[in-house]
Order: sequence, then C-alpha cells, then structure tokens
Amino acid sequence: MYSTFLAYFLWFCSFFGIAGFHRFYLGKIGTGLLWLCTGGLFGFGAIYDFFTLGRQVKEANYRAALSQPGYSRRTAPQGWRDAEDTDFRVIPAKKENPERIVLRTAKNNRGIITPGDLALEADIPMEEAKKLLDGMVAQGFAELRVRQTGTVVYVIPEFTDSSSPLEDL
Repeated sequence: MYSTFLAYFLWFCSFFGIAGFHRFYLGKIGTGLLWLCTGGLFGFGAIYDFFTLGRQVKEANYRAALSQPGYSRRTAPQGWRDAEDTDFRVIPAKKENPERIVLRTAKNNRGIITPGDLALEADIPMEEAKKLLDGMVAQGFAELRVRQTGTVVYVIPEFTDSSSPLEDL
C-alpha cells in the first residue's frame, strides 16, 4: 500500500515536485521521467501534483489491489476517477462451488470427467479433484469406470447421450 505521507515527503524532497520522485514511487515511471527532464513540466505539473497527490495515492493503491490474483473491480457509483473522497475497496472474487464446476465440465464432455479435467477447470490440486469426484460416486451422483486403455473416468449419467463414447468404457 502506498502512503500519502511518503508521497508528499518525496514531493518535498524532489525540490517541491520538480524532480518527480513521488511519481516514480507511485509507479508512474513515464511521467516521472517527464517531470525529471522538464522540471515538473516547468513547475506547473509539480503544483498540480501538490493538490492531487492524495487522489493519486488512492488510485495507485486501487491499481495495486486490482493486480492481486482473486480480486475483481468494484467502482464507486459516480466512477472511481471522479470520487476523490471514496474509500476504494477491492473485494475478493466469489469462488464458484466445486460441484457446479464438476457438473459444468461433465456436461461439456458429454457426461465424462477425469480428475485432470476437474483440476484444470477448478484450479485445484489433482488429489482434491479426485477426492471430490470420489465423494460424488459415494453419494450416487457419479459412476466410476475404467476405459480399455486403463484410464479411470467418472461418468455423470444424466449428461450422457447416445453420441457419448461410453462403448469403449
């Protein structure tokens, strides 16, 4: 998280914003170089930054939070760029129910699913995928079958149809 105090401190230490150290700190490398080469846009940009640095820190924190995996964007009603006083919060993305992922994957594969298919689709370890599928077999929602090739597959009967390749199981 970026600090407003540190941003203003760097603004002050960079000759009242002319050198642009505060912009480098906030991840604005391009404008930081521009400020460094032009003296803070001949002083006008440095003065602008003095009045808007608080909002720039909030925006930098918002961008940093959005770059974290598992988070989704939540904007203020009036738009995040216009809402200077809004506390930007990023909420974790809702994780989908694993059984729903199993059913969707089985439906897409005409009733046949493997632990590898589930692990890829749900972004979970293979052991967890196998345990989930074994639980569905124990509850009677799926069947365990072995193909002629020796591959273990799980079958969800309600998603199979006449075109499913069940004859080689």
